[in-house]
Amino acid sequence: MGFVKWVPIIAAYLGIFFIVSSFAEKAPYTSFTKDATSATKTEYFDYIIIGGGTAGCALAATLSASAKVLLLERGGLPYKNPNITHMMGYLSTLRGTSPSSAAQQFVSTDGVPNQLPRVLGGGTAINVGFYSRASREYVEEVGWEPRLVNKSYKWVERKVAFRPQVIGWQAAFRDGLVEAGVSPDNGFTYEHLQGTKIGGSIFDKSGNRHTAADLLEYADQTMITVYLRASVHRILFKTVPGQKPKAYGVVFRDSKGNNHTALLNRKGTSEIILSAGALGSPQVLMLSGIGPAHHLKAHKINVVLDHPMVGQGMSDNPNNVVLIPSPRPVENSLVKVVGIADDVGCYIEAVGGFFASGVLSTDQTLIQSTLILEKLAQPFSTGYLELRSNDLDENPKVTFNYFKDPRDLQMCVKAMEIIGRVVESKAYSIYRYPNTTFESVMQYTLELSGKQQTHSLEQFCINTVRTIWHYHGGCQVGQVVDSDYRVMGVNSLRVIDGSTFINSPGTNPQSTLMMLGRYMGQKILKQRK
Repeated sequence: MGFVKWVPIIAAYLGIFFIVSSFAEKAPYTSFTKDATSATKTEYFDYIIIGGGTAGCALAATLSASAKVLLLERGGLPYKNPNITHMMGYLSTLRGTSPSSAAQQFVSTDGVPNQLPRVLGGGTAINVGFYSRASREYVEEVGWEPRLVNKSYKWVERKVAFRPQVIGWQAAFRDGLVEAGVSPDNGFTYEHLQGTKIGGSIFDKSGNRHTAADLLEYADQTMITVYLRASVHRILFKTVPGQKPKAYGVVFRDSKGNNHTALLNRKGTSEIILSAGALGSPQVLMLSGIGPAHHLKAHKINVVLDHPMVGQGMSDNPNNVVLIPSPRPVENSLVKVVGIADDVGCYIEAVGGFFASGVLSTDQTLIQSTLILEKLAQPFSTGYLELRSNDLDENPKVTFNYFKDPRDLQMCVKAMEIIGRVVESKAYSIYRYPNTTFESVMQYTLELSGKQQTHSLEQFCINTVRTIWHYHGGCQVGQVVDSDYRVMGVNSLRVIDGSTFINSPGTNPQSTLMMLGRYMGQKILKQRK
């Protein structure tokens, strides 16, 4: 009798579950991802998101729960490209040079080569895959709600985060970090903790990559449209004297050069949201008439709003490496272990085998090597971004000013000293040749890099500075957007991505960017109600 009583409730629950599940679709999303050439001349949506990257995918999936969403991505799908979908294709993806490559090459005015993503999933489709949350102090400093942050991280982790296996040289590297004083050993955790830890990875145990695009599996397929190879050329604004400009639509171009228009539904809560990344979002704002007036006029762009701080505060976390030849085989491995030296202001990580040698050389005889790197956690040096032209397809000009602030150079020296202690540690001794010293691997690295020899750690930092692809800024909170990521001085427009960061969160920002998309999506839906 008791079971019979519960049957209607169980049936109702299962019915609800079936309905909700029926709206979800597994990748590659044939029902709602389309080439932009199939777009009609004009369409209407509650939210238009520019950029299907690390934050944009999470944001679009969340908003689709109760709003009609358009996600515009200038690249294609990541799922049919083996260089993206499997770990062993990582270097091939980074080296791509075609206009349709998932990683687009650019060189900052500092002379440092760099890449920006052009694919659904953004940076999560081309990076080394390390997954680690921001520190609790970071969350508190930026004013996020800790409980919602934690729930949002977990939402992301159910789809894309995995616990890696740490053996061989990675285990020796972990022990070497602890021996070098980066303690304690915190074991495996997603949390940001002082000391050494095993972090998560977006690569599963088979080496398959899981990107932010996978978060679209949470989306309601009946409420979302994703246009691929859709380049947004400008945001449209209504301007009335005495009132703030109001965003009401976007103009985007497909791969055949045809223009299309997407407009917001006529509701006070409808918005356009820029999630095009630290280079893309300030560039689109400028091309749309929001930025430093003198700069826009120089490119013959109609000024909608003089916003001097757009493009300012650009920062890239300096990265320096050393390559250590090994007398024994090392497994091909990307980052799994990190030394978090918050007291120094740096993070220490490592890659091995094919990935280690491939960073500095294409010489396959060097494959039996490991590479240890340092990243400055919060550099003081900042730069700026400017337009090269009024053509969206031309990358903007960006200056990061690596080591312009002498405090950054001091931190780099301390970080390199930690690496030196790891290289010469007892734990790491089986993965270096006898009589190898830190000085010898420094000189070896300089030789492979084609850089001038030096015995100075300061000069080594300057000579070998690289990117770790964690550049940020250009639309910073408090300068361009408010604490709810609304563009100040404009209505119906937000920016939600790494361009809003003053400092990069944690050892790798991808987890926090995906979290931020989910976090802000929920807050926006709550405000909508």
